[in-house]
Amino acid sequence: MANHFSALKRARQTEKRTARNRAHTSRLRSALRTLRESLEKGDKTAATQVYRETTSMLDKAIQKGTLHENTANRYKSRLSARLSALK
Repeated sequence: MANHFSALKRARQTEKRTARNRAHTSRLRSALRTLRESLEKGDKTAATQVYRETTSMLDKAIQKGTLHENTANRYKSRLSARLSALK
């Protein structure tokens, strides 16, 4: 364990940031799972609504530093392709 005041503070900050990042990641994964499930059901109107919400969450994840921009854009691209493939 750290002995210096600054190292103790850094350890506390790391714990808080880790918890925050874990929460963001968990929320994001839940949203992606919900979208994939709605795509599997085949209801395009419901899937479109969920896609908008998920896209917003992906953009927020970029801002928070949870996801890299290219990774989020790849998710959005693949999910929009699956959404447009629905009839």
